[in-house]
Amino acid sequence: MKKTIITAVAAVMAAAPALADLTFTSLSYRTGPYAAGGIPFADGYADYFTLLNERDGGINGVPTRMVECETGYNTEKGVECYESTKGEGALVYQPLSTGITYQLIPKTTADDIPMHTMGYGRTSAANGDVFSHTFNYPANYWNGASGAINYLLETNDGNIEGKRIALVYHNSAYGKEPIRTLEELQKKHGFELSLLPVDHPGQEQKSQWLQIRRERPDYVVMWGWGVMNQVAIQEAANIRFPMENFIGIWWSGAEHDVLPSGAASDGYKALTFHNVGRDFPVFDDIQKHVVDTGKAAGAGDQIGNVLYNRGLYAAMLAAEAAKTAMDIHGTKDITPAMMRDGMEALEITEEKMAALGMPNFGPAFNVSCENHGGPGLVGVTQWDADTKTWSLISDFKPTDTEVIGGLIEADSASYASENNIEPQCK
Repeated sequence: MKKTIITAVAAVMAAAPALADLTFTSLSYRTGPYAAGGIPFADGYADYFTLLNERDGGINGVPTRMVECETGYNTEKGVECYESTKGEGALVYQPLSTGITYQLIPKTTADDIPMHTMGYGRTSAANGDVFSHTFNYPANYWNGASGAINYLLETNDGNIEGKRIALVYHNSAYGKEPIRTLEELQKKHGFELSLLPVDHPGQEQKSQWLQIRRERPDYVVMWGWGVMNQVAIQEAANIRFPMENFIGIWWSGAEHDVLPSGAASDGYKALTFHNVGRDFPVFDDIQKHVVDTGKAAGAGDQIGNVLYNRGLYAAMLAAEAAKTAMDIHGTKDITPAMMRDGMEALEITEEKMAALGMPNFGPAFNVSCENHGGPGLVGVTQWDADTKTWSLISDFKPTDTEVIGGLIEADSASYASENNIEPQCK
């Protein structure tokens, strides 16, 4: 009798379908003019999911599967990657490009697949009432612009009236994102703003820096990417612009941006929405379970670097959203639509980050139907050329929600009107 029962149970288990792997898609760029930034991000993103598989057996015991598609940071290729991979069952897309993001917003919405544009993309997508499938938590470009101004206010006793600020920006949709916010903040705080576009890929900047030398702004803020960043930092050094008054957005503050200038880059600052360095327990686990076992996405030499950390942070947020989706729907066999629900109900606490081996790695935050952008808290990092390290010199702090909220409302309302979108939240 006992043998019969055991045989019957075994037969039922054999007949039960195995849970499919949880698929995460990485639209990466390991080639092209922006590969220096794309490679470490893609490595960090992939290595975190490998860690979950090797250490934990996956997410809540369900293995993950990484599907990577090379875009070369080209919008057309990015759309092609999306179309060729969406049938793989991807739970969420991380396009890593503002241009690709703009093209995928209507596509992912129609296909009921969520998209996470962490710290980039269309800023007004923070309004979940209009952008149901796009999320840009924990911070966006307009938070970055406000974070830079708030930092300057903090270091100038709350008054920057009459100060001259130059924005050196990548002449693309990405680079133009902060302009509206800075113009509104200019009205509010009385500083002077000059706009200096730099054409792709950014190697030619002599005229912009000659203008800076001539006009002598008090501060320079940069929205750069790729080779543009290191060229700008070197040009600033050439005209002896004080590095401590030069602040880049978070895509202008990685090791490869400052190392080419050597000692001249010392003191350069960059905004951030996550912590820096490798002094976190999670990296010991990655070394043990991923790098030392030969399963790293790259050479294993990027751990703790800014963009590796950012890719890892994005993967952690995706994994936690998947767990949330499983809890909401009572199943481990989640669909992209369920993943969207998990992202919209995501809660990141300091206790949760500490348990993941990432204490104070980023701000604590909640996501909701109305707010897909998180709290918009922004920190500031600074480069030490002697030790070749970044340090967090200003913790994650609030940005101007009054100004940013008004801009988000206006832009998202315009998008909703143009695309006949009814409010999603009730």
